[in-house]
Amino acid sequence: MSGERRNQILQALASILEQPLLAKTTTAYLAEKLNLSEAALYRHFASKAQMFEGLIEFIEETLFTRMNRIIEEQPHPLNQIESIMTLLLAFADKNPGMTRVLIGDALVHENDRLQLRVNQVHDRVEATLRQAIRLRLAEHPATQTTQPSVSANLLMCIVIGRWHQFAKTGFKRRPLDGWEEQWRQINLLL
Repeated sequence: MSGERRNQILQALASILEQPLLAKTTTAYLAEKLNLSEAALYRHFASKAQMFEGLIEFIEETLFTRMNRIIEEQPHPLNQIESIMTLLLAFADKNPGMTRVLIGDALVHENDRLQLRVNQVHDRVEATLRQAIRLRLAEHPATQTTQPSVSANLLMCIVIGRWHQFAKTGFKRRPLDGWEEQWRQINLLL
């Protein structure tokens, strides 16, 4: 039951973060949404920061499990890159509250270590993209126009920018809107 209750708390927190105008998430508000006392929340999590860490762990587990599967199943690096980019945008589209965590918006008034943890997620994603770009360049050395680290950073900037647009428009400007056409343009650069 304890694990189930923890998951309910994390789902409720993610749901609350889907409210675009909510400036700060409080444990009192979270407890009210769950019909629990704040003390009950703290029986499952030592702090609100630990709740956010639970969300970040969910994000990491979901994204990196799927990215690893993409790398295993997609033999061509360009297909890996496209699939990873699409995964990152689709994840945000399906999880608006998590998007606010990924861009740091939900972490503004929280413990600084949470933003550092999200930055590590970004760095790991960028490293995965960089590796796929290296493989792409090994297949097509004549297309090498920039360093893999520069290209991977550009791709991360595109993803983070689309996440920001999604969150800052109150989740109206969807991350995947126009993505196929944009990918065709990006593809020309790789």
